[in-house]
Amino acid sequence: MNTLIDLLPAVLFFTAYWLRGIYAATAVLIAACVAVVLYHWLRTRSVPKMQLVTAVLAAGFGGLTLWLHNPEFIKLKFSVLYALFALVLLGSHFIGDRVLLARIPQDAIKLPDTVWRRVNLAWVGYFLTLAVANLYIAEHFSEAVWVKFKFACMFLPMVFVLLHAPFLARYLETEPLEPDPKNDHAR
Repeated sequence: MNTLIDLLPAVLFFTAYWLRGIYAATAVLIAACVAVVLYHWLRTRSVPKMQLVTAVLAAGFGGLTLWLHNPEFIKLKFSVLYALFALVLLGSHFIGDRVLLARIPQDAIKLPDTVWRRVNLAWVGYFLTLAVANLYIAEHFSEAVWVKFKFACMFLPMVFVLLHAPFLARYLETEPLEPDPKNDHAR
């Protein structure tokens, strides 16, 4: 459920863009990001840092977009956010005893520290690539193409995770199968 709530600002941004344009979409994005922060706060009395940073950046860059009537600021917000994610992930290689991704509670997968470090670095590269691609597309293509790119970016994390699957499959913990007493006589 939280994943759907967290995706709501993006979905509303795209919907508002196609219905009313970039300025309406920016206003909707700001309101939706603030609403997600409030939702988390009211529900748990805490706010995930990622949601808070996203809301602050949306309010800052979105506010500049609306105030100066210049969509370049909201376009820049995404590159800044991706670069911050990359910086935090990279910084975790030097701060603390484990990289950030290894600190997230894991139920189904247990990785050695060296593998966590590689996965963490892969995500650093992923976010840096998105930051640069966002800047390039925002600068060299139309606003509509940029919005389509942003829409595609909603699905890229799932694709990136799936690309990890072949390398991480051997670390998945599986439950041992218990014999089925009904099929015991079939042997």
